[in-house]
Amino acid sequence: MNRVLSLCCVFVLLCSVAFAAGPELRLPAVFADHMVLQREMKVPVWGWAAAGDKITVKIAGQETSATADAKGKWLVRLEPMKAGGPFEMTVAGKTAITIKDILVGEVWLCSGQSNMAMTVRGCDNAKAESEASKNLSQIRHYRTGRTQSILPNAGTGGRWQVCNEKSVGYFTATGFFFGRKLHGDLNVPVGLINSSVGGTSIRSWTNRLLLRPGVVEKKPDLDSPELVQTLAEYNKATGEWWKAYRAARKEKKAAPPRPRVPALLASAYPRHGDLYNGMIHPLIPYGIRGAIWYQGEADAGRAYSYREQLPAMIRGWREVWGQGEFPFFFVQLPNYQRPDTGPRDASWAVMRESQAAALAVPNTGMAVTIDTALKGSLHPRYKQPVGERLALCALATVYGKNVVYRGPTYDRVTVDGGKATVHFKHVGGGLVVKGDTLKGFAIAGEDKKWVWADAKIDGDTVIVSSDKVAKPLAVRYAWGLNPPCSLYNKEGLPAAPFRTDGWPVVTQPKPAVQRKK
Repeated sequence: MNRVLSLCCVFVLLCSVAFAAGPELRLPAVFADHMVLQREMKVPVWGWAAAGDKITVKIAGQETSATADAKGKWLVRLEPMKAGGPFEMTVAGKTAITIKDILVGEVWLCSGQSNMAMTVRGCDNAKAESEASKNLSQIRHYRTGRTQSILPNAGTGGRWQVCNEKSVGYFTATGFFFGRKLHGDLNVPVGLINSSVGGTSIRSWTNRLLLRPGVVEKKPDLDSPELVQTLAEYNKATGEWWKAYRAARKEKKAAPPRPRVPALLASAYPRHGDLYNGMIHPLIPYGIRGAIWYQGEADAGRAYSYREQLPAMIRGWREVWGQGEFPFFFVQLPNYQRPDTGPRDASWAVMRESQAAALAVPNTGMAVTIDTALKGSLHPRYKQPVGERLALCALATVYGKNVVYRGPTYDRVTVDGGKATVHFKHVGGGLVVKGDTLKGFAIAGEDKKWVWADAKIDGDTVIVSSDKVAKPLAVRYAWGLNPPCSLYNKEGLPAAPFRTDGWPVVTQPKPAVQRKK
């Protein structure tokens, strides 16, 4: 987490209140030149003005109006538009704002931590990818301001960029390769809204009221004189500290200690949800088709609980966006660090299982990337297949294209003597081996000791065995930190890691001990 960001939570709160309260006509930063509006959907346009002002929005031959409420907020909904452009939008009240070069197409929110934030210039073949982007001006990228907030924020900075050989280097790489695939297959403009921050936990991106299901938290009373005074004092102290911090860094001296957060503020404004408040909430209810998500590395130490946290975050975003169960596709963590030399348990393996469990949430999809970290890096540079596999999920399930979008997925296992037969779904054109031998399968017997297994493809199944395990009880595939894996379908999509056992794994909470009365 960026240290400077964490110092500004209270300051952002005060700024967001001031932003919303001004009497002049204002729009969120996302409504700007070069923007992309979602096609074939009633598109919300909103902003602020003096209470009671009539606001009129005009675009592409349609006109609609609204009146600012007592707090100055107004919102209109444009009638659905076909893909196309460029258009101009005029928003007029006592003053007027004109937005130029607007396209109508497919809009996707791209969020997560550093592997979503990683830009095209940081990925493999960056120079060639940039040169190939000369004629992709219908792809647009919006980078939100990196903002934390202790309360839902009214506005955050950002700007739209038109894709070309110079600008594309600053686009999210995963998002760009996702968007490029959609643009090529659908032949419509694509807008990518990049709201991501490296090193961040999923809890920061989740509405904090949903972190503990069933628990209703009392909202802080912003009108409390004591709280207002404490906020002001802490904001002043933080501002003074920030000046001293910059001066010390400039002079290469030790920075002074930052002011401690007063207990009153800490209890009223927990840090969970700070990025949701600062970087997701300001975008709501901008018209989007769906979201893609690449995160999990920062939560590997809590990997088992992620199977509850990811569905909670998805549910929270969908509830407040007001677009129903919009598509939500996510990246399963890739291989990491040095190749595993033997079967092992690992928090990243548990995280991949937890991520896969979120597929039970309606209208979701997952890109398996167990083969994309070519050097086991925390930040794999090979982002092209990551974005493209996410795009396959969208093309098949959102846009109705007849494409294979999932690799072989575990269905069930049967055991006969010393052999276990693993049955798969989503085999596409059939199971194939990438490389010389089929690797990555492990089996264990009653002793729960895992050994590499011999494996061979038999139709839509894989038969595994080992002369070290007379009676196999469980099978695992690609389970580890950087496990060997070579099972694919003919369409080139890798098999998803899995295990057939329910034995305890790392990061899994231990059952509560019942005390004797």
